[in-house]
This record gives sequence, C-alpha cells and structure tokens, in this order.
Amino acid sequence: MHELAATPAWASLAYLVSGVLFILALRGLSSPASSRKGNRFGMLGMLIAVATTLVLHGTGLIEISIAIAIGAVIGIVTARKIAMTDMPQLVAAFHSLVGLAAVLVAAAAFLNPEAFGILDFATGHIQQVSRIEMGLGVAIGAITFSGSVIAFLKLNGNMSGSPIMLPARHVINLGTLAAIIGLIGYFLTDDAHWVFFTITALSFLIGFLLIIPIGGADMPVVVSMLNSYSGWAAAAMGFTLHNTAMIITGALVGSSGAILSYIMCKAMNRSFISVIAGGFGGDAGAAAGGAPKEQRPWKRGSAEDAAFLMGQAEQVIIVPGYGMAVSQAQHVLREMGDLLKAEGVKVKYAIHPVAGRMPGHMNVLLAEANVSYDEVFELEDINSEFSQTDVAFVIGANDVTNPAAKTDKTSPIYGMPILDVEKAKTVLFVKRSMGGVGYAGVDNDVFYMDNTMMLLGDAKKMVEEIVKAMAH
Repeated sequence: MHELAATPAWASLAYLVSGVLFILALRGLSSPASSRKGNRFGMLGMLIAVATTLVLHGTGLIEISIAIAIGAVIGIVTARKIAMTDMPQLVAAFHSLVGLAAVLVAAAAFLNPEAFGILDFATGHIQQVSRIEMGLGVAIGAITFSGSVIAFLKLNGNMSGSPIMLPARHVINLGTLAAIIGLIGYFLTDDAHWVFFTITALSFLIGFLLIIPIGGADMPVVVSMLNSYSGWAAAAMGFTLHNTAMIITGALVGSSGAILSYIMCKAMNRSFISVIAGGFGGDAGAAAGGAPKEQRPWKRGSAEDAAFLMGQAEQVIIVPGYGMAVSQAQHVLREMGDLLKAEGVKVKYAIHPVAGRMPGHMNVLLAEANVSYDEVFELEDINSEFSQTDVAFVIGANDVTNPAAKTDKTSPIYGMPILDVEKAKTVLFVKRSMGGVGYAGVDNDVFYMDNTMMLLGDAKKMVEEIVKAMAH
C-alpha cells in the first residue's frame, strides 16, 4: 500500500471531497423530493474523482479520453432512448458492466502485477495482501456480472420470470461457494494461473446458479442485492488499484445496497437467505395451489362505472403496480387524478416497497408523470386509511394487495405486509384478464369480493376511457 501513502495531499483532499459528495448523493436519493439534488451531488463527486485520477496518472490520456468519449456517447444515447418502464433492466445491465470491469481489472493486475505495484520483488510473486483483494474482487465481480445478466434477461422478458429450479440446487450452490472460498484461501499460498482462472470461472457459474431460481416477485431484492455486490467488487478493485475514491465509493454502494436489500426483505417478511435459496413461486408455490380460480363469481365493470364511482367519492387511493409500468399508464393516471381533484375528490397514491421490479420503481414513474410528492405515501403511512376510503383504484398490482399474505399459511407470500385495499368501500381493479396471476403465482381473493369491480383490459387504454367518461 506504499503508493497510497505517496498520493499528493491535494489528491487525497479531492478524493475526500468526492466521498463527501457521494454521501450527500445517497442522502438526497433517499427522498423523491431531494433526488434531483442528490443526483447532481453524485455527478459532481464522480467528476472530481475521475479528473483527479486522470491528473495523477497522466500516461495514456489519449486512449483514456477516447474510451470516456465512447462511453459517454453510449450513456447519453441510452439515457435518452430508454423508457422509464425499462429502468429495472437498465440498472441490471449497468450492474453487469461494473462486475465485468472488476473482473477485467483483476485479470490485468494478475497478468501484469509489476505495472500495478503489487509485485513482491523478493519472491517474484504477487504480494499476499493483494492476492486477497484480487481473489475477492474477481469473485464478487464475476458473480455480479453473470447474476446481473440473468436478472436482465428475466426483467426484459428474454427468459421466463418464473423460478427455474435445478435438481439438488442447494447442494450444487453450497459446493460451488465452498470451492470458491477454498481456492481463494489456496491462492494465498500459490498464485498459479489455474487457481485464479478457476476462481473466475466458478464465480461466473455461481452468479448464474444463484439468480435463475429466483422468481419475478423477488426481483426488487435481487436488483438491490446486485447493486451491493457491484459496490463491494469496486471497493476490492480500489485496493488493487490503490485508488481511495474507488474504495470509498465501492464501500458506500456496497453498504447502502446491503441495507436496501434488508429493507426489501423486511417489506416482504422474508429473510435474505430464503430469497437467495429460491424465491416466490418456487417450491411453496406448488403447495399453495396458485392456479387462477376463474370459476368463482366476480363482477365486471366499465370505464363509465369507474368514472361515476370515483366522481362521487370523497377520497380515492390509487395503488400502482407493474401492470401500470408495462402499459406506461402513469401520465394518463395523473390526468385522471387531476380531474378527480378538480371535482373536489381527495386523491392519494399508495406505494408498496416492492411494487414493480426495482426499489422505488413506482415512485420514479409517478415522478416522471409529475405527480406531486405530497400525494404519494408509503405502505405504513397510508394502510390505515383504506377503511375510511370510498374507492381503492388498483392498477396493475397483484401480490402487494393479496389478502392471502395475511390469511393463508400455505401461500408463498404469507406474512408479507400488503396494502389493505379490500377494506375500502369499493375496489376498482384494473387487470388485463382474469386468467393471469401475479409473479408469486397466487390468485388474489380481492378479485372475487362483493365490493370489487374488475376493469379488464390494457391499463393505459382503460384509464384513457375513464378520463373520457369523466370529461363528458
């Protein structure tokens, strides 16, 4: 770590400033109201960190500048073209790139340790402390890459969102993880090529094996978990590169991602281990009998019915879910809310912590549609209001409103806190058809309750028809 000590005082100060800005960024991103400011802090901190690193290591500036320019063009084009509904898979793709970068840096350091200042000239081998950093960095990076690729494929619809259960998967996973840990330990005594590249290959494999059994309902946890992994991979590579900013940033991302994963698991009343072991809709789903119960009586309503009921209400609570995101109905939904408010109806939005496919997915979509932050409430802040609400308007949400989580001990979602929409006087449930179930594979009893009216069809088209009916 001699090169860290040789870092000029101004550079250490610059890295410290960038670290403080990253902390302020995380603080700002904790609330929709301050998220824009937090984002700016993060961009400024990264600019300072990158500029400082370029000045410290002035060689190869032309090549580095070309690489930055190419990356900037790709990033700008992607950011401008990507739909807000595709943000979860974009985040997964970015995580995969961070993991792959960690693997490539570790491989470069392993193949040319002298250039990275980690060669022990007395023995001609890589320094032992660097072997630990390198082994952990390449393992976490490879797991992040392959796991993020699978998450992307599931989120993007290229792979089934249902859990894919391999026979004896727990034995295989535990055996592979044990082999990786054992080889990292052996790497301390022998830095042979086969050891390093076997660690890399097994880590790529375990990332794949860990994510394919996880169903779509657990994707918010997976996204935050992979976010944490990418941070720890970056921190490990920060030690290899002797870069203080990478160590600070990686630690912040890794710890915040881990905390977010814990919060997501708590919101679903599930342990982190149970998610990794195989997700909703897996073994328990079969026992729960998740097939839809179309033979049960239910009431179908029209856009005109919905417009009349909400127009007569004193308060309407809107519950958005992934169906709203898929149909991109957030803008017309805000228009509907504005019309209701113009008629004197109190409108609120209820957000479940795991609604959508990534943490904060619904908040981001509503913010894009310019829904006021004052109208958006988290589960614990609004759940008690459903019993005094005239209409609960559920658009594309299923598992997060399913009473089976409170009543059916055989259900794979049992124990998960839900939004108590069934307590409202009337429930208007927008759903594409009665034949489908949520990502947990469990039918929703709310569909068949006396106070529920099903509004079947594409969410965006249905809300557009409701808006037209309100305007007449």
